[in-house]
Amino acid sequence: MTRYLHADLAERYFLEDLPGATQLGARLNGILLKIDAGEQVTALQRQFLAKSGLHALITLADGKTTLGEFRAAAEQEQAARIEEAAVKALKDAAEFSERAEAKAAAVKATFAAMANDPTLRRKREAKELRQRFGVGYIESEDYPRAMALLRQVANGQRLKVGDLAWLKTEAEYCWTDELQKAWHRLEAQALTEAWERTGDAWNAVNASGHWRKAGEAERALSLTGKAMERTSLSPKLQSALSTTRGGAMRDLRRLEEAEALGRQADSLTPADYRPCTLLGAVLLERGDVAGGHDWYAKAEQMGASRKAIDQDLRSLLVRLPSQERQRICDYLIAEDPERFAWLLGRRESRERGQGQVTKARLA
Repeated sequence: MTRYLHADLAERYFLEDLPGATQLGARLNGILLKIDAGEQVTALQRQFLAKSGLHALITLADGKTTLGEFRAAAEQEQAARIEEAAVKALKDAAEFSERAEAKAAAVKATFAAMANDPTLRRKREAKELRQRFGVGYIESEDYPRAMALLRQVANGQRLKVGDLAWLKTEAEYCWTDELQKAWHRLEAQALTEAWERTGDAWNAVNASGHWRKAGEAERALSLTGKAMERTSLSPKLQSALSTTRGGAMRDLRRLEEAEALGRQADSLTPADYRPCTLLGAVLLERGDVAGGHDWYAKAEQMGASRKAIDQDLRSLLVRLPSQERQRICDYLIAEDPERFAWLLGRRESRERGQGQVTKARLA
């Protein structure tokens, strides 16, 4: 209720446009209350009113004008104040807009200068390049060569054998999954072009392997399909094409077709371990653990490195459901505990995890 009384007071004296007129405790509000009560204003209060441009109110407080004359004069003063405030608001808005535009222009100019600064541009491009290939911090002694090789791959240029070996050994922390995929894609493209240009199907075999590692198994299938249409292929070449095509089928979870291609390749080159590793992986993934183990054992006997087979097994196990993964581990350990001792850690880790879950449930 008090707020409405003060608003009515300000309106009565044509001062509702001034916040201090309605704000309880404000200096102007106190003076209005005093005038409205018929009390005399002090010299300081009169000075405040004059400074505020409220001359009509001064004359009223001093008893030098009638109420009608006051209203006319006060209304004119209020109209002048409102107009002045509107003009000031427009001016302030224009000045604010100008300042904002100037600030935006300055920021834009700063960024433009930064973009044109050779040093900053090189730093930004280097950061973007590392992010693209998932490469973090690079040791200072490796930085120039590593960045040059990243740029080379980004520009679609194949790596030299020496540079590739350096990345895989001396700067292995830069040989990220992203960089590997990009490199495999470059190699696959180059070998595919070589196959199309020369008709040498061995280029198609090698390109297929790179397409698979680049995550593009469909392109490997398309390529090997065309190559296998050739009629003058040696058994060794036919076997290699069937094996890599079977691997692409396996990537795409077309396991029955992958197995058929693996068996075809093995029949063509029974002394080659590569079809054996394909069949070992495919049979394990199809649930034939004994058959998969036998094919892997045969591959190792025929020259496949144990390290490569174990790496293949690791990749395979990661993709399988936990129950199937454990079934394979249990079988292999039972068949040859020494050979597959590295799987014991995986099984013990699983058992510990199950024990913790059981304890949590009992708790």
